[in-house]
Amino acid sequence: MGNRLKVSAQNRAEVRKQAQKLRREGLLPGVVYGKQLESKNLSVNRKEFEKIYKQTGESTLVDLTVGSEKPLTVLVNAIQRDGLTNEILHVDFHEVDMKTKIKAKVILQFVGEAMAVKDLGGVLVKNVTEVEVECLPADLPKGLVINISKLKTFQDSIKISDLEFDHEKVKVALKPETVVVKVAEPRTEEELKELSEKPIEDAVESVEGVVKEEKKEGEEGKDGEKKEETSPKEEKKS
Repeated sequence: MGNRLKVSAQNRAEVRKQAQKLRREGLLPGVVYGKQLESKNLSVNRKEFEKIYKQTGESTLVDLTVGSEKPLTVLVNAIQRDGLTNEILHVDFHEVDMKTKIKAKVILQFVGEAMAVKDLGGVLVKNVTEVEVECLPADLPKGLVINISKLKTFQDSIKISDLEFDHEKVKVALKPETVVVKVAEPRTEEELKELSEKPIEDAVESVEGVVKEEKKEGEEGKDGEKKEETSPKEEKKS
């Protein structure tokens, strides 16, 4: 199992009140499942997990040991967070088969300084911040580091095909020519002025459109009433 990070866990009963109690005790409720594994409810030390999660995210294999059982090779499949505090409330571990390809999202890490930003005053544009990959678990990239110091002009860009990983073993959902990051030219004073004025113009056009529509409906209503008044009355046959 090499130098993979290790997580220790304990079995737990699936009771909502117990989950709340576990959190108060500094434990994190979770579950582990897989194709060949019956789902198990478990708990892990919150601080230890948060420390490991910062290093691994959801794209690194981890050795999970539940009690005295044999370690499982897993990925962090999902976490649930508190909407207000952003605190982790629950974690899902997914056991992987080392012989079966998996899909996982890998976060892109941008390092360095773009010369086109520093020297030319451009704006760094990150079109892609994570990629979905498909590969065998052993070939899963731990993280993709992108050195943006290569961006020296506004014509330079870094594409999917430029990312450093084994493109034969690891397949990315995006096309090779997809631009990941580039530097855009700074806007001129005229462009900035146009952008600041556009919302006002759009608002005026929107109001005018509503007024015209209401006026049109009013005219149609009058025409309709007029037609009813001038329509011939039915004559009774003697």
